[in-house]
Amino acid sequence: MGRGDLTDAQWERLRPLLPVSNRRCGRWRDHRQVIDGILYRVRTGVHWRDLPERFGPWKTVYERHRLWPADGTWERLLQQVQAGVDAVGQIDWEISVDSTVVRAHQHAAGARINPPPAPGSKGAAPPEHQDETSWQGVVGRLAEVVSKARAWVAHAVASPARST
Repeated sequence: MGRGDLTDAQWERLRPLLPVSNRRCGRWRDHRQVIDGILYRVRTGVHWRDLPERFGPWKTVYERHRLWPADGTWERLLQQVQAGVDAVGQIDWEISVDSTVVRAHQHAAGARINPPPAPGSKGAAPPEHQDETSWQGVVGRLAEVVSKARAWVAHAVASPARST
């Protein structure tokens, strides 16, 4: 038994949950050997073809790894193991969420490189609110939207409930 392989106790817990051979394709290779091969590959990141020979043919390990998610074997194993560990109170179900900020370069964020072209042609009438900075216009429009929303909420609260 190598480092990271299933212990006897772990194997005895998992064995009844694994699928059995349908005998159409011959005998299956030992599930324990295959699971140890999958765990080895996940732990080390080695290519499938570079799996050590002690796990059997690499293609067998790969095929089992590919087929078991499709038929629900991994999901069933996870549910059974979680239920068993939860029954004895050895699992903590609290979730911890961490937030990370990743700053992007201004070009990656879609910032303009050059200012937008001036509207109209030379000698045309100046645009409205030319003396107003762009953020002042945005703040004004935002204040207008907020006041309309407040009026709508006040009207909704004051009107009687309707049934359909």
